[in-house]
Amino acid sequence: EQVVGCIAAVSSSLHVGKAGPLVHTGACIASILGQGGSRKYRMTCKWLRHFKNDRDRRDLVTCGAGAGIAGAFRAPVAGVLFALETVSSRWRSALLWRAFFTTAVVAVVLRALIDICKRGRCGLFGKGGLIMFDVTSGYVNYHVIDLPPVITLAVFGGVLGSLYNFFLDKVLRLYNVINEKGRTYRLLLAATVSVCTSCCLFGLPWLAACKPCPADSREACPSIGRSGNFKKFQCPMHNYNDLASLFFNTNDDTIRNLYSNGTDHEFHITSILVFFIASYFLGIFSYGLALPSGLFVPVILTGAAYGRLVGMLIGSQSTLDHGLFAVLGSAALLGGSMRMTVSVCVVILELTNNLLMLPLVMLVLIISKTVADAFNANVYDLLVKLKGFPFLEGHAEPYMRQLSVSDVVTGPLQTFNGIEKVGRIVDILKATGHNGFPVVDEPPFSDTPLLYGLVLRSHLLVLLRKKEFISSSTASASDASKHFSPEDFAKRGSGKHDRIEDIELTAEELEMFVDLHPFTNTSPYTVVETMSLAKALILFREVGLRHLLVLPKTS
Repeated sequence: EQVVGCIAAVSSSLHVGKAGPLVHTGACIASILGQGGSRKYRMTCKWLRHFKNDRDRRDLVTCGAGAGIAGAFRAPVAGVLFALETVSSRWRSALLWRAFFTTAVVAVVLRALIDICKRGRCGLFGKGGLIMFDVTSGYVNYHVIDLPPVITLAVFGGVLGSLYNFFLDKVLRLYNVINEKGRTYRLLLAATVSVCTSCCLFGLPWLAACKPCPADSREACPSIGRSGNFKKFQCPMHNYNDLASLFFNTNDDTIRNLYSNGTDHEFHITSILVFFIASYFLGIFSYGLALPSGLFVPVILTGAAYGRLVGMLIGSQSTLDHGLFAVLGSAALLGGSMRMTVSVCVVILELTNNLLMLPLVMLVLIISKTVADAFNANVYDLLVKLKGFPFLEGHAEPYMRQLSVSDVVTGPLQTFNGIEKVGRIVDILKATGHNGFPVVDEPPFSDTPLLYGLVLRSHLLVLLRKKEFISSSTASASDASKHFSPEDFAKRGSGKHDRIEDIELTAEELEMFVDLHPFTNTSPYTVVETMSLAKALILFREVGLRHLLVLPKTS
């Protein structure tokens, strides 16, 4: 569904990208592998059971997201950096080479498919190579005089990027209200936006005047029945409509046309202005519909038009080509909207195959991100907040240094004894949604109350389902863990979580006991109640914890 929906959305000329759906698809495939495959479709393998744990599943999803970016932009290194900068909440050295290996495989497969298509076996889909926009690979020469226009482009790119996020947040809130009314409203909303997009595509080119075909054109003019820089539209022969040439191409071809060097006089400034405004708002209103959509390509396309516009307005003060301004405009809008620096820089370089642009791209990204950070958060944080996901920031706020962890813990705390009554376990599991519970030994198992460890909710459900109970609250002579296999406690697949309501127990079983000692993690992470809240947050985030126990200084 994701793949078919992405193809339909992109080919329908909606201003949506393919990067987001491919990232989601890669993450979904990785998640399926991390849960041992799919039994529903009989796609399982025994060796996949080794990945059925939280850490390996997170690593696989991270690698899958990086593979999605590598496949969308044919940029393997950018895929690794995207996973590092945006997806992963905890990065490990082992994860680095795993993500690199994943994206390298993507590049090899892409190269093989491209070679097959170059033999004429793919029809109209056999164009292009590993470098999507190899249009600025010529020698680039820039001087100090070029810095003021580039800095101006970066500053206004940051402002436009923050405004993009602001409008997108408002539109998505409106869409959420509409989408919650049911499937019919979702379809009507998508159809309305699609019709409005078609009206813009067919109506706005009438505002542009016809231009004669350039005599030194490297391609046919006008280009009829195929992609190209010169669309005839309503113009006579040997003339073209520059605004139609931007609207009636695929997003990739339009970006390539805007990036092309030596095309300073092929587009009129009014056409670029109209296309920039239309692309800016169509990208905002097209995202959030009931279809797979991404933001990368629309922002790159809008940024390319913005860069061209800036090049036309102040390009006389610079020696840079308008196509290079378009590349820098894409970087400025990406930095202002998504606030990524390293991965976006490498995406731009791998898309254009021009390492000489590196200093200017870095400068533009740093300035646009700094300017945009002064107004609002990046687009991914806004989406996480809008969806209501529990997200912990990677940095501590200044006020947290004045607080200790005891100032923020809340109760009542639900704990279990080392040998606990079945009925009490069932009552607590039904009354709470906690994922883990401290196990505390009390007399006669210890002289004073003593923290023995932490037991997970999923493990308690396994114990209740297997019904390995004992009749008294005294320690059992036999080890109950011998009646279980590691597969019993393996991470469950998505949507297959056990529920306490599904476990049926008799009145006699509820009066029995369970020895939790063999199933308890005896070395959980703990901190003292006087520890700084800022330190505890950094520990929790950097180590990738799910549970952190707070202990009193005295018994």
